[in-house]
Amino acid sequence: YKVPLSEARRSVTNTYLDEAGLERDDLSGSGGSGNEEVEIADVDAPEEWVDVTAKVTELWEANSDAVAQVGLLGDETGTIKFTKWSKSDLPALEAGKVYHLRNVVTDEYEGRYSVKLNRTTVIEELDEDLEVGSDDVTVEGALVDIQSGSGLIKRCPEEDCTRVLQNGRCNEHGEVEGEFDLRIKGVLDNGDEVHEILFNEEATEDLTGITLEEAQEMAMDALDTSVVADEMRANLLGKYYRITGPTFRRYVLVDEVEERSEPTDAEAVLIKARSI
Repeated sequence: YKVPLSEARRSVTNTYLDEAGLERDDLSGSGGSGNEEVEIADVDAPEEWVDVTAKVTELWEANSDAVAQVGLLGDETGTIKFTKWSKSDLPALEAGKVYHLRNVVTDEYEGRYSVKLNRTTVIEELDEDLEVGSDDVTVEGALVDIQSGSGLIKRCPEEDCTRVLQNGRCNEHGEVEGEFDLRIKGVLDNGDEVHEILFNEEATEDLTGITLEEAQEMAMDALDTSVVADEMRANLLGKYYRITGPTFRRYVLVDEVEERSEPTDAEAVLIKARSI
């Protein structure tokens, strides 16, 4: 039996952290020195230690005792989610204030990047304002394909891991029980441009009217999870949508969706796509 290298590396790292009484966020960083100062739009990889100057545009209610604050940071290039851990013992951030944050670590979940404030983070409030830009794009077209990996899926339940399971296995943690999730990986085609789009659980429920619980019931009744994606294809393919959201790799991540009247050639676009 062979343990994947990444799983073995994580196991060894966690063992050392436990013995030292440290958290993964404390493994790197040196109190804010030597990091690259980045704009929010330049955050494009997880587990990097960076410095950012940003405005707190939103504060949300934390859904865990482990989280002291959660919300949205913004600069001229866009916005990004931030999380400040309770154990970090850092001063509270205020909405509308601008801060220089040294030694934050980047993270990624469901295609969206975020930054985590940890016990080594240095927070400096700045007496200035900052104009916050948007990194959203808007695309539209007929939904011509709902790709494999859509519908009812299972994700790895391990902390800080959101990988989709393949045959009950996570590429990093091996065989795990998994937690159910909903998503749609779709393709929009307007005859001139093709865009791949990604709906998370909330956006999928809003679009389809199928909740996660209902999707699980459908799968249990049919003894087959694929019935959920099949139902989505039957109800959605061929409809014309306008999608707004940020981009991640080749996908547009759906924040807003509007069903629109089909242009005269929408059916032709769908027929063309099915013939490829």
